[in-house]
Amino acid sequence: MGIVAGLDSSSTHTRIVVCDPETGRILRQGQAPHPADEPTPGTWLLSLGEAADGGVLEDVTAIGVTAQPLGVVALDAEGQPVRPALTGGNEGARAAALGLVDALGGRAAWAEAVGAVPQPTHPVTQLRWLGRAEPEAARRSFAVLQAQDWLVWQLLGRPERWTTDRGAASGTGYWSAVSESWRHELAELAIGHPVELPDVLGPAEPAGHTPEGLLISAGTGETMAAAFGLGVGPGDAVVSLGATGSVCAVHDEALTDPTGTITSFADATGHHLPVVRTLNATRTLRGTAELLGVDLPGLSELALRSTPGAHGLVLLPYLAGERTPELPHASGTLTGLRRESMKPEHLARAAFEGMLCGLADAAGVLRRRGVVIERVFLLGQAAELPAVRALAPSLLDATVVVPEPADYTALGAARQAAWAQGVDRGTLTADEPPAWPSAAGETLEPGDEAAVGATVRQQYAAVRDETYPGAFD
Repeated sequence: MGIVAGLDSSSTHTRIVVCDPETGRILRQGQAPHPADEPTPGTWLLSLGEAADGGVLEDVTAIGVTAQPLGVVALDAEGQPVRPALTGGNEGARAAALGLVDALGGRAAWAEAVGAVPQPTHPVTQLRWLGRAEPEAARRSFAVLQAQDWLVWQLLGRPERWTTDRGAASGTGYWSAVSESWRHELAELAIGHPVELPDVLGPAEPAGHTPEGLLISAGTGETMAAAFGLGVGPGDAVVSLGATGSVCAVHDEALTDPTGTITSFADATGHHLPVVRTLNATRTLRGTAELLGVDLPGLSELALRSTPGAHGLVLLPYLAGERTPELPHASGTLTGLRRESMKPEHLARAAFEGMLCGLADAAGVLRRRGVVIERVFLLGQAAELPAVRALAPSLLDATVVVPEPADYTALGAARQAAWAQGVDRGTLTADEPPAWPSAAGETLEPGDEAAVGATVRQQYAAVRDETYPGAFD
């Protein structure tokens, strides 16, 4: 079977990985930055071409594509972009999101309709912004694609139909995770008139073949591709530690949530990826480090000098308000101050425990809805800190895997290509993807610390519930 490639067109660069289709072993790689100008779709193709220089795609027989989740391409009737890509970074996106929520009758109405409440970065919100800020461009919009859909269409030579997959579609705000179908009326509500949307393909269904015979798989969104590349399955979750945090887990059904706390994504395999986000993750660590005059490794070293429970200190890390629980106007709270607890190491420990307990709250939202979380893949630079590694298994109540660095989004795209190619050639079935191994990395078990972690979480929850009664009701 021919070798496969995955293309990851992120907000700043294009990465390519070429893999053995049976084992997932990386054979070669390429990378190129996007031009610094406004993100026109044409610049994505230029970056892709540069990343493929030097024969990176030589002998490749199938390609999968993933792309930045914030790239929406509105096309006119001739298939030309009506403007540069919509990226979610424009002013007015928040107002557009709030307007959409009100237009459909509130958060619960959106959660029931599509499994998510519009956020400033969602494509449905970008269409709303376009319809009001640039009405002439909106009027000329005939079809709406996401970045990976447009790239797949270009690689296939601009065929008569546009395609996408259920994972990418689930991030738009106008595809229902429950019915697994487009809600065309919601796209029309956003932009002001009906628009064409791509056909949604099955997980192993190819989008087509190039004139040269190269198979192009359906493509998918970055979150879905990363999960597929990591090798997560039922019982697994991915916890991302950026300035903000998120917990997404594999589940067998879509979860609707009238509060909008859960965003119901589909994955690239036929399962679902419910996601719960927090507004405060490493921003909590960085703020504490600045206060104590140390860097993050120094903060980690201090925290490990303290003891579980931080000598009674509890930090509610709601420095930017909070989304889980829904406390947009909250601020951080530090309790338990006594003379003996007023030491740098105890504050450092409280920052790590507060951040991880906040993420445990997010995981708890999913667990209370029946999502099984036994193993957690921990992503982000903060996952390298010794204090995070020491505390995460017991506070998250799961086996923790810190994966080795790799471009898991591109790997996920390559795995999708291998799956579609295998089905196309009769060597795989549409029921099971190729059996690539899960991401390699350090595995950490709660062990004897599980009971200690439960006690710390109880201490944290007591302060949270006393400070913000009914926050999780």
